[in-house]
Amino acid sequence: MTAPLRVGLAGLGTVGAAVAKLLRERRDLLAARCGRPIELAAVSARDRGKDRGVSLDGVEWVDDAADLADGGVDVAVEAIGGEDGPALALARRALDRGVDTVTANKALIARHGTDLARRAEASGAGLGFEAAVAGGIPIIKALREGLAAARPRRVYGILNGTCNYILTDMREAGRSFDAALARAQALGYAEADPAFDVDGIDAAHKLAILASLAFGTRADFDAVHVEGIRGLAPEDIAHAEELGYRIKLLGMAERRADGLVQRVHPCMVPRAAPIAAVEGVLNAVVCDAGEAGTTVYEGPGAGAGPTAAAVAADIVDAARGRRGPAFSIPADALEAAPAAPPGRRRGAWYVRLSVADRPGVIAEVAARLRDRSVSIEALVQRARGAGPVPVVMTTHETDEASMRAALADIAALGAVAAPPRSIRIETL
Repeated sequence: MTAPLRVGLAGLGTVGAAVAKLLRERRDLLAARCGRPIELAAVSARDRGKDRGVSLDGVEWVDDAADLADGGVDVAVEAIGGEDGPALALARRALDRGVDTVTANKALIARHGTDLARRAEASGAGLGFEAAVAGGIPIIKALREGLAAARPRRVYGILNGTCNYILTDMREAGRSFDAALARAQALGYAEADPAFDVDGIDAAHKLAILASLAFGTRADFDAVHVEGIRGLAPEDIAHAEELGYRIKLLGMAERRADGLVQRVHPCMVPRAAPIAAVEGVLNAVVCDAGEAGTTVYEGPGAGAGPTAAAVAADIVDAARGRRGPAFSIPADALEAAPAAPPGRRRGAWYVRLSVADRPGVIAEVAARLRDRSVSIEALVQRARGAGPVPVVMTTHETDEASMRAALADIAALGAVAAPPRSIRIETL
């Protein structure tokens, strides 16, 4: 009989407990699919007495997560979280010792992916991180294997289910951002401290990984331009609908002649675009893969079940002996691509202003736009009684540097009561 694959699991939180439960409850199915039994041999967690909804009888407990790499396991699964600390220590030690390593930790891979890939190649170990991006969507395998012969031009998508839920709820129920966030927290879709999600950091980690896989570059989180969804108002959602758009937080990466574009920010996308119909906590990734055409991947982007399933897929690969460069090509061949100058991005914009209701204000705004070579496509002004009135406009295509300069000029006008709210329009 083929010897069992011994798995060491670090972290028994939501994801880790789901992985342990899956390995226990699906052992027969997994053994049939990979040709050998898979055994949960050891775990490491802070609280041994906590009920996690799965029996751990017969499983060795290890106090220091990094020591899992020294305990005779074949695969180390990191479900601790965090870009440094115990998670990084375990991954480095396991890979240096030739132990296949699987992680769901997008921050770890976005920050240290190239280093970990080098360690894996040096020792002959496998490094799997399918669960780090888009939960249950097998997008890592799609880019690394299914599109191995393609030359992707662009990859983009909805990479954070919390933000997508909030934006969907704001549109469908007319709630404010704060109210929609509170509802997401009550339903367990958002953490008590939601900054990691709503400020775009989570999506930026995932985008850095996707860009590396798509373009053969080193994962570079610090090069990602990041904006979150704070400050979006119900009126922005409503105006987008009136204009034929829907607001989504997108991560977008593109290889251009002047460098690599990596950006995460709210976008207005045409309602007819497939990605506009991705609602709630779902994620979606679109890859423009040149000769292979444009492919769309949609599914649950988070949650214990989908993430555990993605972790299990990497464990099965290890059991089958399937190893290769973590980012499709050897780590030393990954390019340190320069970042494209952000000011050169061209596109149309949506702008919402709050201005004094007096003659000549719109002319002042238009003059500031004209001075920066920005052309207005459409403008709507609606009176709402005493005080400042809202003005909504869309622009023709312009470069980002000119638009940013124009917005700064407009904000300095005495008749403008609040900083302008601007959203990029993406035709996709």
